[in-house]
Amino acid sequence: MKAGHNYYVYIVQCSDGMYYTGVTNDLERRLREHNEGLNEKCFTFKRRPVQLKYEEHFNDIRNAIAWEKQVKGWSRKKKESLFIRDWSEIGRLGKLKGDKRNAAENPSAGSG
Repeated sequence: MKAGHNYYVYIVQCSDGMYYTGVTNDLERRLREHNEGLNEKCFTFKRRPVQLKYEEHFNDIRNAIAWEKQVKGWSRKKKESLFIRDWSEIGRLGKLKGDKRNAAENPSAGSG
């Protein structure tokens, strides 16, 4: 994957309620792959079907990967606040956990 294209950070909810966060350059294809169960070793394989809860577009893969890594470390409540883009709640939850990152910052800034 190269810079200057379309990349997506996404979160799906699995059939057991768990969340899976990933990054892809083709969101429709990736969701189809999750739901078809093409890879037995994939986290979502035994948790199908999955439902898209969040997506964020990036033009630069480095920004997408950085955002994916940040979001993967978030609590369930913080991710659920992200689904509705409640930035004040995300910031509040970050402060409660001692999160030193600026969680309320818009992830699209600088990504086009």
